[in-house]
Amino acid sequence: MSPTPTVPDASLADARRVMERCDELATYSAMPDGIERVYLSPEHARVDAVAEGWMREAGLETWQDAAGSRVGRLEGATPGLPALILGSHLDTVPDAGRYDGILGVLTSIEVARRLAPRASELPFAIEVYAFHEEEGVRFGATLLGSRALAGTWTDDLWPLEDAHGVTLEQAFRDFGLDPARVGEAAKAADEVVGYLEAHIEQGPYLEAAGLPLGVVTSIAGARRFGITVTGEARHAGGTPYPRRKDALVGASEAVVAIERIGKERDVIATVGRLTVQPGAVNIVPGQAEFSLDLRAETDAARDSAWTEIEAALTEICERRGLTLTVNQLHGAHSVACAPALMDAVAAGIQEATGTTDTPMAMWSRAGHDAMAVADLCDIAMLFTRCHDGISHAPDESVLTEDVALAIDAFEDAVWAVARERRSDG
Repeated sequence: MSPTPTVPDASLADARRVMERCDELATYSAMPDGIERVYLSPEHARVDAVAEGWMREAGLETWQDAAGSRVGRLEGATPGLPALILGSHLDTVPDAGRYDGILGVLTSIEVARRLAPRASELPFAIEVYAFHEEEGVRFGATLLGSRALAGTWTDDLWPLEDAHGVTLEQAFRDFGLDPARVGEAAKAADEVVGYLEAHIEQGPYLEAAGLPLGVVTSIAGARRFGITVTGEARHAGGTPYPRRKDALVGASEAVVAIERIGKERDVIATVGRLTVQPGAVNIVPGQAEFSLDLRAETDAARDSAWTEIEAALTEICERRGLTLTVNQLHGAHSVACAPALMDAVAAGIQEATGTTDTPMAMWSRAGHDAMAVADLCDIAMLFTRCHDGISHAPDESVLTEDVALAIDAFEDAVWAVARERRSDG
Protein backbone atom coordinates (compact mmCIF):
# COMPACT_ATOMS: atom_id res chain seq x y z
CA MET A 1 0.00 0.00 0.00
CA SER A 2 1.07 3.61 -0.50
CA PRO A 3 2.26 5.58 2.54
CA THR A 4 -0.25 7.60 4.52
CA PRO A 5 0.05 11.20 5.73
CA THR A 6 1.79 11.78 9.05
CA VAL A 7 -0.42 10.53 11.87
CA PRO A 8 -0.31 11.87 15.46
CA ASP A 9 0.97 9.43 18.06
CA ALA A 10 -2.27 9.64 20.05
CA SER A 11 -4.27 8.67 16.97
CA LEU A 12 -1.93 5.76 16.30
CA ALA A 13 -2.46 4.55 19.86
CA ASP A 14 -6.23 4.62 19.37
CA ALA A 15 -5.86 2.78 16.06
CA ARG A 16 -3.72 0.09 17.66
CA ARG A 17 -6.44 -0.45 20.24
CA VAL A 18 -9.00 -0.86 17.45
CA MET A 19 -6.76 -3.28 15.57
CA GLU A 20 -6.19 -5.34 18.72
CA ARG A 21 -9.94 -5.49 19.25
CA CYS A 22 -10.46 -6.65 15.67
CA ASP A 23 -8.02 -9.45 16.45
CA GLU A 24 -9.88 -10.28 19.65
CA LEU A 25 -13.26 -10.47 17.93
CA ALA A 26 -11.73 -12.78 15.32
CA THR A 27 -11.37 -15.41 18.05
CA TYR A 28 -15.16 -15.63 18.44
CA SER A 29 -16.03 -17.98 15.62
CA ALA A 30 -18.05 -21.06 14.76
CA MET A 31 -15.14 -22.20 12.53
CA PRO A 32 -12.05 -23.79 14.13
CA ASP A 33 -9.67 -22.39 11.50
CA GLY A 34 -11.47 -19.27 10.29
CA ILE A 35 -14.00 -16.60 11.18
CA GLU A 36 -17.75 -17.14 11.01
CA ARG A 37 -20.39 -15.44 13.15
CA VAL A 38 -24.02 -15.67 12.15
CA TYR A 39 -27.15 -14.06 13.49
CA LEU A 40 -28.61 -15.22 16.81
CA SER A 41 -25.82 -17.73 17.35
CA PRO A 42 -23.66 -18.34 20.44
CA GLU A 43 -20.93 -16.32 18.71
CA HIS A 44 -23.38 -13.44 18.26
CA ALA A 45 -24.04 -13.50 22.00
CA ARG A 46 -20.33 -13.57 22.84
CA VAL A 47 -19.31 -10.63 20.67
CA ASP A 48 -22.35 -8.72 21.89
CA ALA A 49 -21.13 -9.10 25.45
CA VAL A 50 -17.65 -7.94 24.48
CA ALA A 51 -19.03 -4.94 22.57
CA GLU A 52 -21.20 -4.08 25.57
CA GLY A 53 -18.10 -3.87 27.75
CA TRP A 54 -16.25 -1.67 25.26
CA MET A 55 -19.23 0.67 24.94
CA ARG A 56 -19.50 1.06 28.70
CA GLU A 57 -15.76 1.69 28.89
CA ALA A 58 -16.21 4.46 26.32
CA GLY A 59 -18.80 6.13 28.53
CA LEU A 60 -21.95 4.97 26.76
CA GLU A 61 -25.20 3.76 28.22
CA THR A 62 -25.85 0.47 26.43
CA TRP A 63 -28.58 -2.07 25.72
CA GLN A 64 -29.53 -4.80 23.27
CA ASP A 65 -32.42 -3.78 21.05
CA ALA A 66 -35.43 -5.93 20.20
CA ALA A 67 -33.73 -7.37 17.08
CA GLY A 68 -30.47 -8.31 18.81
CA SER A 69 -28.31 -5.32 17.88
CA ARG A 70 -26.05 -3.80 20.52
CA VAL A 71 -26.66 -0.07 21.02
CA GLY A 72 -24.67 2.50 22.99
CA ARG A 73 -25.83 6.06 23.67
CA LEU A 74 -23.96 9.21 24.66
CA GLU A 75 -26.22 12.10 25.62
CA GLY A 76 -25.53 15.52 24.09
CA ALA A 77 -25.99 19.01 25.49
CA THR A 78 -29.29 17.98 27.10
CA PRO A 79 -30.75 14.53 27.69
CA GLY A 80 -33.18 13.13 25.15
CA LEU A 81 -31.93 14.90 22.02
CA PRO A 82 -32.28 13.20 18.62
CA ALA A 83 -29.28 11.01 17.85
CA LEU A 84 -26.61 10.99 15.18
CA ILE A 85 -26.16 7.26 14.66
CA LEU A 86 -22.74 5.71 13.98
CA GLY A 87 -22.51 2.03 13.20
CA SER A 88 -21.87 -1.08 11.15
CA HIS A 89 -22.10 -4.84 11.74
CA LEU A 90 -20.42 -7.63 13.70
CA ASP A 91 -21.75 -10.67 11.81
CA THR A 92 -19.60 -12.23 9.09
CA VAL A 93 -19.64 -14.41 6.03
CA PRO A 94 -18.07 -17.90 6.36
CA ASP A 95 -14.25 -17.84 6.42
CA ALA A 96 -14.35 -14.07 6.70
CA GLY A 97 -11.79 -11.36 7.16
CA ARG A 98 -11.57 -9.48 10.44
CA TYR A 99 -12.40 -5.93 9.28
CA ASP A 100 -15.57 -6.03 7.13
CA GLY A 101 -18.18 -4.36 9.33
CA ILE A 102 -16.16 -4.92 12.49
CA LEU A 103 -13.79 -2.04 11.80
CA GLY A 104 -16.76 0.30 11.40
CA VAL A 105 -18.28 -0.69 14.73
CA LEU A 106 -14.99 -0.34 16.59
CA THR A 107 -14.20 2.98 14.90
CA SER A 108 -17.61 4.25 16.03
CA ILE A 109 -16.97 3.15 19.63
CA GLU A 110 -13.56 4.81 19.55
CA VAL A 111 -15.03 8.06 18.22
CA ALA A 112 -17.71 7.98 20.93
CA ARG A 113 -14.97 7.53 23.55
CA ARG A 114 -13.25 10.65 22.22
CA LEU A 115 -16.50 12.61 22.15
CA ALA A 116 -17.54 11.73 25.70
CA PRO A 117 -15.51 14.47 27.49
CA ARG A 118 -17.06 17.11 25.19
CA ALA A 119 -20.54 15.64 24.89
CA SER A 120 -22.10 18.77 26.41
CA GLU A 121 -21.04 20.65 23.25
CA LEU A 122 -23.01 18.36 20.94
CA PRO A 123 -26.43 19.53 19.68
CA PHE A 124 -27.48 15.88 19.42
CA ALA A 125 -26.91 12.57 21.14
CA ILE A 126 -24.56 9.93 19.71
CA GLU A 127 -25.77 6.35 19.30
CA VAL A 128 -23.45 3.55 18.25
CA TYR A 129 -25.05 0.50 16.62
CA ALA A 130 -23.44 -2.92 16.28
CA PHE A 131 -25.86 -4.57 13.85
CA HIS A 132 -26.20 -8.27 13.09
CA GLU A 133 -27.37 -10.20 10.03
CA GLU A 134 -26.06 -7.61 7.59
CA GLU A 135 -24.61 -10.44 5.50
CA GLY A 136 -27.74 -12.62 5.36
CA VAL A 137 -25.75 -15.83 5.85
CA ARG A 138 -28.00 -17.74 8.24
CA PHE A 139 -31.50 -17.01 6.92
CA GLY A 140 -30.79 -15.67 3.43
CA ALA A 141 -32.23 -12.22 4.22
CA THR A 142 -29.82 -9.33 4.55
CA LEU A 143 -29.71 -6.18 6.69
CA LEU A 144 -32.09 -7.50 9.33
CA GLY A 145 -30.69 -5.52 12.26
CA SER A 146 -30.66 -2.25 10.34
CA ARG A 147 -34.08 -2.99 8.86
CA ALA A 148 -35.43 -3.37 12.38
CA LEU A 149 -34.01 0.05 13.28
CA ALA A 150 -35.57 1.60 10.17
CA GLY A 151 -38.96 0.02 10.87
CA THR A 152 -38.98 -2.06 7.67
CA TRP A 153 -38.96 -5.51 9.29
CA THR A 154 -41.82 -7.54 7.80
CA ASP A 155 -43.70 -10.56 9.13
CA ASP A 156 -42.86 -12.65 6.07
CA LEU A 157 -39.34 -12.98 7.51
CA TRP A 158 -40.41 -15.16 10.44
CA PRO A 159 -40.83 -18.48 8.52
CA LEU A 160 -37.36 -18.24 6.96
CA GLU A 161 -35.24 -21.28 7.85
CA ASP A 162 -31.52 -21.79 8.31
CA ALA A 163 -29.60 -24.82 7.00
CA HIS A 164 -30.78 -26.86 10.00
CA GLY A 165 -34.46 -26.09 9.54
CA VAL A 166 -34.62 -23.59 12.41
CA THR A 167 -36.97 -20.72 11.61
CA LEU A 168 -36.06 -17.13 12.27
CA GLU A 169 -38.95 -16.96 14.73
CA GLN A 170 -37.63 -19.94 16.69
CA ALA A 171 -34.07 -18.58 16.60
CA PHE A 172 -35.39 -15.33 18.10
CA ARG A 173 -36.96 -17.20 20.98
CA ASP A 174 -33.90 -19.40 21.51
CA PHE A 175 -31.73 -16.28 21.71
CA GLY A 176 -34.02 -14.78 24.35
CA LEU A 177 -35.76 -12.27 22.10
CA ASP A 178 -39.52 -11.86 21.69
CA PRO A 179 -40.71 -11.83 18.06
CA ALA A 180 -43.79 -9.86 19.07
CA ARG A 181 -41.58 -6.99 20.27
CA VAL A 182 -39.27 -6.60 17.25
CA GLY A 183 -41.09 -3.39 16.32
CA GLU A 184 -39.64 -1.78 19.44
CA ALA A 185 -36.25 -1.67 17.70
CA ALA A 186 -37.59 0.93 15.25
CA LYS A 187 -36.96 4.62 15.67
CA ALA A 188 -39.12 7.51 14.49
CA ALA A 189 -37.65 9.97 12.02
CA ASP A 190 -37.70 12.81 14.56
CA GLU A 191 -35.51 10.75 16.92
CA VAL A 192 -32.62 10.68 14.44
CA VAL A 193 -30.30 13.34 13.00
CA GLY A 194 -28.67 11.04 10.45
CA TYR A 195 -26.46 7.98 10.06
CA LEU A 196 -22.72 7.72 9.39
CA GLU A 197 -20.98 4.44 8.63
CA ALA A 198 -17.26 3.76 8.36
CA HIS A 199 -16.26 0.70 6.36
CA ILE A 200 -13.38 -0.84 4.47
CA GLU A 201 -13.72 -0.13 0.77
CA GLN A 202 -13.94 -3.79 -0.36
CA GLY A 203 -12.46 -2.68 -3.67
CA PRO A 204 -9.10 -1.57 -5.12
CA TYR A 205 -9.79 2.03 -6.10
CA LEU A 206 -8.43 3.91 -3.08
CA GLU A 207 -5.26 1.86 -3.04
CA ALA A 208 -4.76 2.37 -6.77
CA ALA A 209 -5.08 6.12 -6.22
CA GLY A 210 -2.66 6.08 -3.27
CA LEU A 211 -5.34 7.42 -0.92
CA PRO A 212 -6.21 6.18 2.58
CA LEU A 213 -9.84 7.41 2.73
CA GLY A 214 -12.75 8.17 0.43
CA VAL A 215 -16.31 9.48 0.44
CA VAL A 216 -19.18 7.27 -0.70
CA THR A 217 -21.66 8.88 -3.10
CA SER A 218 -24.18 6.04 -3.35
CA ILE A 219 -24.65 2.34 -2.65
CA ALA A 220 -25.34 -0.05 -5.49
CA GLY A 221 -28.82 -1.36 -6.07
CA ALA A 222 -28.71 -5.16 -6.25
CA ARG A 223 -30.92 -7.90 -7.63
CA ARG A 224 -30.21 -11.59 -7.02
CA PHE A 225 -31.63 -14.41 -9.07
CA GLY A 226 -31.82 -18.18 -8.96
CA ILE A 227 -31.74 -19.40 -12.57
CA THR A 228 -32.53 -22.95 -13.67
CA VAL A 229 -31.78 -24.42 -17.08
CA THR A 230 -33.59 -27.71 -17.70
CA GLY A 231 -32.74 -30.13 -20.48
CA GLU A 232 -32.80 -33.90 -20.67
CA ALA A 233 -30.61 -36.35 -18.79
CA ARG A 234 -29.49 -39.20 -21.08
CA HIS A 235 -26.66 -41.69 -21.42
CA ALA A 236 -23.54 -39.82 -22.52
CA GLY A 237 -22.26 -42.66 -24.68
CA GLY A 238 -25.52 -43.39 -26.45
CA THR A 239 -26.77 -39.87 -27.18
CA PRO A 240 -25.31 -38.15 -30.27
CA TYR A 241 -24.76 -34.39 -30.18
CA PRO A 242 -27.76 -33.50 -32.39
CA ARG A 243 -30.05 -35.31 -29.92
CA ARG A 244 -28.61 -33.76 -26.77
CA LYS A 245 -30.34 -31.18 -24.58
CA ASP A 246 -27.34 -30.52 -22.34
CA ALA A 247 -28.35 -28.21 -19.52
CA LEU A 248 -24.77 -27.62 -18.38
CA VAL A 249 -23.53 -26.54 -21.79
CA GLY A 250 -26.49 -24.17 -22.06
CA ALA A 251 -25.84 -22.79 -18.60
CA SER A 252 -22.15 -22.39 -19.41
CA GLU A 253 -22.98 -20.35 -22.50
CA ALA A 254 -25.34 -18.28 -20.36
CA VAL A 255 -22.61 -17.57 -17.80
CA VAL A 256 -20.26 -16.34 -20.52
CA ALA A 257 -23.03 -14.14 -21.93
CA ILE A 258 -23.67 -12.67 -18.48
CA GLU A 259 -20.00 -11.75 -18.11
CA ARG A 260 -19.93 -10.17 -21.57
CA ILE A 261 -23.00 -8.04 -20.89
CA GLY A 262 -21.68 -6.99 -17.50
CA LYS A 263 -18.42 -5.78 -19.02
CA GLU A 264 -20.09 -4.02 -21.95
CA ARG A 265 -22.55 -2.17 -19.71
CA ASP A 266 -20.11 -1.49 -16.85
CA VAL A 267 -22.31 -3.22 -14.31
CA ILE A 268 -21.40 -5.99 -11.89
CA ALA A 269 -22.85 -9.35 -12.94
CA THR A 270 -21.55 -12.32 -10.94
CA VAL A 271 -22.40 -16.00 -11.12
CA GLY A 272 -21.14 -17.32 -7.81
CA ARG A 273 -22.72 -20.76 -7.68
CA LEU A 274 -23.53 -23.46 -10.23
CA THR A 275 -24.86 -26.97 -9.51
CA VAL A 276 -25.63 -29.77 -11.94
CA GLN A 277 -28.01 -32.74 -11.88
CA PRO A 278 -27.66 -35.71 -12.03
CA GLY A 279 -23.94 -34.93 -11.76
CA ALA A 280 -22.51 -38.25 -13.02
CA VAL A 281 -19.54 -38.38 -15.40
CA ASN A 282 -21.39 -40.52 -17.95
CA ILE A 283 -24.76 -38.72 -18.04
CA VAL A 284 -25.68 -35.69 -20.14
CA PRO A 285 -26.66 -33.08 -17.52
CA GLY A 286 -30.41 -32.71 -17.29
CA GLN A 287 -30.52 -29.62 -15.11
CA ALA A 288 -28.20 -26.80 -14.13
CA GLU A 289 -28.93 -24.17 -11.51
CA PHE A 290 -26.88 -21.03 -11.00
CA SER A 291 -27.00 -17.75 -9.13
CA LEU A 292 -26.75 -14.24 -10.50
CA ASP A 293 -25.82 -11.21 -8.40
CA LEU A 294 -26.46 -8.06 -10.45
CA ARG A 295 -25.39 -4.61 -9.22
CA ALA A 296 -24.98 -1.14 -10.70
CA GLU A 297 -24.60 2.46 -9.61
CA THR A 298 -28.23 3.16 -10.52
CA ASP A 299 -31.36 1.03 -10.61
CA ALA A 300 -31.91 2.02 -14.25
CA ALA A 301 -28.49 0.72 -15.30
CA ARG A 302 -28.99 -2.49 -13.36
CA ASP A 303 -32.48 -3.16 -14.70
CA SER A 304 -31.49 -2.39 -18.28
CA ALA A 305 -28.64 -4.89 -17.99
CA TRP A 306 -31.04 -7.50 -16.64
CA THR A 307 -33.37 -6.99 -19.61
CA GLU A 308 -30.48 -7.75 -21.96
CA ILE A 309 -29.28 -10.70 -19.89
CA GLU A 310 -32.75 -12.25 -19.74
CA ALA A 311 -33.12 -11.90 -23.51
CA ALA A 312 -29.73 -13.53 -24.09
CA LEU A 313 -30.53 -16.45 -21.77
CA THR A 314 -33.90 -16.94 -23.43
CA GLU A 315 -32.29 -17.07 -26.87
CA ILE A 316 -29.64 -19.56 -25.72
CA CYS A 317 -32.21 -21.90 -24.19
CA GLU A 318 -34.60 -21.73 -27.12
CA ARG A 319 -31.78 -22.44 -29.58
CA ARG A 320 -30.65 -25.45 -27.55
CA GLY A 321 -34.10 -26.85 -26.77
CA LEU A 322 -33.81 -26.05 -23.07
CA THR A 323 -36.26 -24.58 -20.56
CA LEU A 324 -35.36 -21.43 -18.64
CA THR A 325 -36.78 -20.65 -15.19
CA VAL A 326 -35.90 -17.44 -13.35
CA ASN A 327 -36.64 -16.67 -9.71
CA GLN A 328 -35.70 -13.29 -8.23
CA LEU A 329 -34.49 -13.91 -4.68
CA HIS A 330 -33.58 -10.40 -3.59
CA GLY A 331 -34.03 -6.81 -4.69
CA ALA A 332 -32.68 -3.62 -3.19
CA HIS A 333 -32.84 -0.10 -4.58
CA SER A 334 -29.67 1.92 -4.98
CA VAL A 335 -29.29 4.52 -2.25
CA ALA A 336 -27.81 8.00 -2.63
CA CYS A 337 -25.86 9.53 0.23
CA ALA A 338 -27.12 12.87 1.55
CA PRO A 339 -25.07 15.82 0.25
CA ALA A 340 -24.81 17.57 3.63
CA LEU A 341 -23.55 14.43 5.37
CA MET A 342 -21.20 13.68 2.46
CA ASP A 343 -19.79 17.18 2.88
CA ALA A 344 -19.25 16.47 6.58
CA VAL A 345 -17.36 13.26 5.78
CA ALA A 346 -15.29 15.08 3.15
CA ALA A 347 -14.47 17.83 5.64
CA GLY A 348 -13.45 15.19 8.16
CA ILE A 349 -11.09 13.57 5.66
CA GLN A 350 -9.52 16.91 4.78
CA GLU A 351 -9.01 17.76 8.43
CA ALA A 352 -7.56 14.35 9.27
CA THR A 353 -5.21 14.21 6.29
CA GLY A 354 -4.20 17.85 6.45
CA THR A 355 -5.10 18.65 2.86
CA THR A 356 -7.50 20.90 1.02
CA ASP A 357 -7.71 18.46 -1.88
CA THR A 358 -11.19 17.17 -2.60
CA PRO A 359 -11.40 13.60 -1.26
CA MET A 360 -11.95 10.77 -3.69
CA ALA A 361 -15.67 10.09 -4.22
CA MET A 362 -16.91 6.66 -5.22
CA TRP A 363 -20.05 4.56 -5.34
CA SER A 364 -20.12 1.43 -3.23
CA ARG A 365 -20.33 -1.79 -5.21
CA ALA A 366 -21.14 -3.68 -2.00
CA GLY A 367 -24.25 -3.39 0.14
CA HIS A 368 -24.16 -1.95 3.67
CA ASP A 369 -26.42 -1.37 6.65
CA ALA A 370 -26.66 2.25 5.49
CA MET A 371 -28.94 1.03 2.68
CA ALA A 372 -31.59 -0.02 5.18
CA VAL A 373 -31.10 2.94 7.51
CA ALA A 374 -31.73 5.23 4.52
CA ASP A 375 -35.42 4.36 4.88
CA LEU A 376 -35.28 6.17 8.23
CA CYS A 377 -32.91 9.09 7.73
CA ASP A 378 -30.13 10.66 5.67
CA ILE A 379 -26.96 8.57 5.43
CA ALA A 380 -23.32 8.92 4.44
CA MET A 381 -20.27 6.65 4.46
CA LEU A 382 -16.51 6.86 4.90
CA PHE A 383 -14.34 4.27 3.13
CA THR A 384 -10.92 3.10 4.33
CA ARG A 385 -8.67 1.43 1.78
CA CYS A 386 -7.96 -2.28 2.12
CA HIS A 387 -5.06 -4.09 0.52
CA ASP A 388 -5.73 -5.18 -3.06
CA GLY A 389 -9.45 -4.64 -2.49
CA ILE A 390 -9.69 -8.06 -0.83
CA SER A 391 -12.74 -8.63 1.38
CA HIS A 392 -14.96 -11.50 2.49
CA ALA A 393 -11.76 -13.53 2.77
CA PRO A 394 -9.08 -14.19 5.41
CA ASP A 395 -6.60 -11.97 3.54
CA GLU A 396 -8.51 -8.77 4.36
CA SER A 397 -5.86 -6.27 5.41
CA VAL A 398 -5.70 -2.60 6.45
CA LEU A 399 -2.91 -0.33 7.65
CA THR A 400 -2.90 0.84 11.24
CA GLU A 401 -2.03 4.33 9.97
CA ASP A 402 -5.10 4.32 7.72
CA VAL A 403 -7.28 3.25 10.64
CA ALA A 404 -5.89 6.14 12.70
CA LEU A 405 -6.81 8.57 9.93
CA ALA A 406 -10.26 7.00 9.64
CA ILE A 407 -10.91 7.48 13.36
CA ASP A 408 -9.74 11.10 13.15
CA ALA A 409 -11.83 11.76 10.03
CA PHE A 410 -14.93 10.11 11.48
CA GLU A 411 -14.67 12.20 14.64
CA ASP A 412 -14.14 15.34 12.59
CA ALA A 413 -17.18 14.44 10.49
CA VAL A 414 -19.31 14.33 13.64
CA TRP A 415 -18.16 17.82 14.60
CA ALA A 416 -18.87 19.01 11.05
CA VAL A 417 -22.44 17.70 11.38
CA ALA A 418 -22.68 19.47 14.75
CA ARG A 419 -21.56 22.79 13.23
CA GLU A 420 -24.05 22.44 10.40
CA ARG A 421 -26.88 21.62 12.80
CA ARG A 422 -26.08 24.63 14.98
CA SER A 423 -26.02 26.91 11.94
CA ASP A 424 -29.45 25.61 10.91
CA GLY A 425 -30.57 26.65 14.36
